[in-house]
Amino acid sequence: MPSHSNPIRAGLIAAALLSLGAGSAAAYQTTGHSSPCFFTSQWQGWSSPSPDVLYLRVNNHDIYRVGLSGGSSNLRSPGMHLVSTQRGSSSICTALDLDLKLSDGHGYLEPLIARSLTKLTPEEVAAIPPKFLPGH
Repeated sequence: MPSHSNPIRAGLIAAALLSLGAGSAAAYQTTGHSSPCFFTSQWQGWSSPSPDVLYLRVNNHDIYRVGLSGGSSNLRSPGMHLVSTQRGSSSICTALDLDLKLSDGHGYLEPLIARSLTKLTPEEVAAIPPKFLPGH
């Protein structure tokens, strides 16, 4: 193969890898409505209606739904805390930005893998039973 075709080949390979990465990242993109990003400092509470769903209260009035891969039956156990580890930016825009663990405060840590992040509309929030809405 002539040496002048190597840059073209490298460019094609790079483009193919980028498109593969974009496709897999798209599965983890935030779905939802306006202002999908928030800062970890704006997160004010959480709740869990089921082992594979978290609701996060942000800025006192916004609710985000986090879909979990695998989830945890311990999410609704008394005394459990959600621990979020910040790596790099404090901005949360996609499920990939969340590094979550479930803790009992006494050394037990269970990793939670976020697969989706959705900012809910006011109508979607109104449809959540009050006992499952995260506190302030």
